[in-house]
Amino acid sequence: MSFYDVHESERPGAPTVLLSSGLGGTAGYWAPQLAALRARHRIVAYDQAGTGRNKRDLPDDHSIEALAVLDATRTEKAHFVGHALGGLVGLDLALRHPDRLRSLTVVNGWAAAHAHTKRCFELRLMLLKHEGAAAYVKAQPIFLYPADWLAKNAERAAREEAHGLSGFQGADTLKRRIAALLAFDATRHLARIRMPTLISAARDDVLVPCSMSERLAAAIPGATLDVAAWGAHAINVTQPDAFNAMLLSFLDVQR
Repeated sequence: MSFYDVHESERPGAPTVLLSSGLGGTAGYWAPQLAALRARHRIVAYDQAGTGRNKRDLPDDHSIEALAVLDATRTEKAHFVGHALGGLVGLDLALRHPDRLRSLTVVNGWAAAHAHTKRCFELRLMLLKHEGAAAYVKAQPIFLYPADWLAKNAERAAREEAHGLSGFQGADTLKRRIAALLAFDATRHLARIRMPTLISAARDDVLVPCSMSERLAAAIPGATLDVAAWGAHAINVTQPDAFNAMLLSFLDVQR
């Protein structure tokens, strides 16, 4: 079963943008992009399996898949925008069902997890195991936001922490989703991606080294690489105006 939101565009017949969030998994992550995108596009954002309204137990062999959302929303073809884990979903979709995508945008993603990224997730899982969900959720903003931004937005971070804890997806579900993203490896297949592709990254991302995005862009034929000097892992949240302008500029060329 799929849980999704459809935001119709101000322009009739506008192309669809499918938004896929990272490990948090919920459609609400993309709130900073909705107004800018709706002016020119129909938007579909969804809660990934095991998260938000789609909270449920996952099998041990849980994998990443978004085709069902396109089918459920009667979307024949879409621009795909994915953040981190969501970017892996996009890469997988581009390889398995390229006929369903107009373009692909990967934000702070990777073809195969970097050793540093694996270390970060190992630490987060240790927190979850030994200190519980509250410690895991409290540590999460450190991996998402620049230190100075986080300090200036302490109240927002506290609200996000409370929301994240109240809707926590469950330890077993989280472990399976992390296992799926760490197992993903598209390295050998990237040259097969022939659609317009944008790779967006932040130089100061402490979770996913920028070099991962650089490698993605180098391996995908004709890919465009955009690297921001500041904004960290959740750059679409910390730098929404610049991110939205960059994304719309790319999408407009693909119309």
